[in-house]
Amino acid sequence: MSKNSFGKFAGQKSNAQKKEEFRQEKKKARAEKNEYFAKKKAAERGLKAQPTAATPKTRASKGMTPPPAPVTFERKNTNAAMPLNKYLAHCGVCSRRDAVAIIKEEKVKINGQIITEPGYKVADRDEVKVNGKKIHIQKELVYILVNKPKDYITTSEDPQGRKTIMDLLKGVTDQRIYPVGRLDRNTTGVLLLTNDGELTQKLSHPSYQVKKVYEVTLDKPLEKKDFEKMLNGLTLEDGFIAPDALGYADPKNKKIIGIEIHSGRNRIVRRMFEHLGYDVKNLDRVLFANLTKKNVDRGKWRYLNEKEVRLLKFLNKSFVKKKDELKGKNRDEE
Repeated sequence: MSKNSFGKFAGQKSNAQKKEEFRQEKKKARAEKNEYFAKKKAAERGLKAQPTAATPKTRASKGMTPPPAPVTFERKNTNAAMPLNKYLAHCGVCSRRDAVAIIKEEKVKINGQIITEPGYKVADRDEVKVNGKKIHIQKELVYILVNKPKDYITTSEDPQGRKTIMDLLKGVTDQRIYPVGRLDRNTTGVLLLTNDGELTQKLSHPSYQVKKVYEVTLDKPLEKKDFEKMLNGLTLEDGFIAPDALGYADPKNKKIIGIEIHSGRNRIVRRMFEHLGYDVKNLDRVLFANLTKKNVDRGKWRYLNEKEVRLLKFLNKSFVKKKDELKGKNRDEE
């Protein structure tokens, strides 16, 4: 992939390409429609439906693709002992990283005893309490994609009483779900919520280099010299950073930029442009991992389908495996 051409920021497509894509979209829509009605009974197992204005029937009559049925997964046997921080993540309390702090703050008891070691092995028969509340491994895994609007905080709750992303999902599920990563209050776009702590840890870990694509609207056109500076990398207060790809989303409007990056550093996209003297007027995440906001209106949500969940779980797995093998080889040589 070239540095100035990628994804939605690539050059104009030919008519033949557009026709073929339209044909494939229609074919996909028909397949999804048939699948939806085939699984309709299975979808009525108790999970609440997507609260949108159009029902599956009216959506189909308008030629729209019906929303996929909720996809949930049962965890495999959890009898094997696991580290305490991982156990807390699997219970949906928080991520593994945040669990370490909770454990060290002496908020966790196992069989009545305070445990402060994150690596302590928890057996299936153990009684685990966090802040006096008994917790259990999440048996039913839920995955929801939200097209986040502005003025919403990416947390489960906010002590200042501001709107949170959970306000958009009231009554959706009785499982405790939480956001994977964060988006600033004024940043919009793709956001994943789940109670799958293991997947959350993976998608948040730098070694997996999870791809994120943003559409940035600036206060003024991005000059060529600054375009090149950013492409070659910038040294910010917290170190060097370079985008994986950069391009003008609209050749006629150089205020709108497409940027691909895998770093998870705080406000990294905004800070890169601010470093060069630009004010970011709008920041929209159009892709996270392999997820896009296609067919999800701003402020709306949908369940991930089984294929999407499977792809997330195997995302960049071969890359990480090769990296670990290389580390092992280097250690052997030392």
